Amino acid sequence: MPRLDRLDADRVQATIATLEERVTTRFPDRNLPRVARELSMLADEVEDVSGASRVRLRMTRWMSFALGLVIVGVTLYVVAAVLREVMGTYEGEAGRWVPLVESGINDVVFAAIAVWFLLALPSRLERARILALLHRLRSLAHVIDMHQLTKDPEHLNPAYVPTEASVGDAMTRAQMAQYLDYCSELLSLTGKVAALCAEASEDDVVLDTVSDVETLCSGLAAKIWQKISLLPG
Repeated sequence: MPRLDRLDADRVQATIATLEERVTTRFPDRNLPRVARELSMLADEVEDVSGASRVRLRMTRWMSFALGLVIVGVTLYVVAAVLREVMGTYEGEAGRWVPLVESGINDVVFAAIAVWFLLALPSRLERARILALLHRLRSLAHVIDMHQLTKDPEHLNPAYVPTEASVGDAMTRAQMAQYLDYCSELLSLTGKVAALCAEASEDDVVLDTVSDVETLCSGLAAKIWQKISLLPG
């Protein structure tokens, strides 16, 4: 039984495939089916990255952790060896200890920085991959918006008088309503694909970017529904 507290990637992909078929059947000669196809491909990539990222992240974390342990072990060994040498060579000469202590502290600090960098590296790599996909989804949302920009309900008004600069479109009212509705559905599904990225990551930057993409899609869809409400009866 599917979980109800998270998105099912297979269901999202199936919904996109169904919408692509509907758009292709209704508007085979327009470019909107290609946009639906691109969204389907992005959904596939998000699922692949989500599945692979868990395995890759687990492996890179173990490798980073192991390398970090090596650095810590080597650092402790070197510090211990230097202390033994110093205690045996400069016993009773406190002034000789100061530069060596400073050098030891620097080594420990640099080792700590190296360990911190290694432990943070896997998450940074996965963040870069997911953010690249989210950037493409944001761009696709703007492409969808471009498809609806020239669909003006005013063109269907009997009193409308076109000018030489007017964009001609032979759509009927029913066709324009259907076209705008498809654009709205594509934007909604773009937001859902972005939300799938959030299922694959708990990174704050990724989650904020997902929220931005969802907000963008919602805002663009709201403009489309304003147009639909203005279609003549």
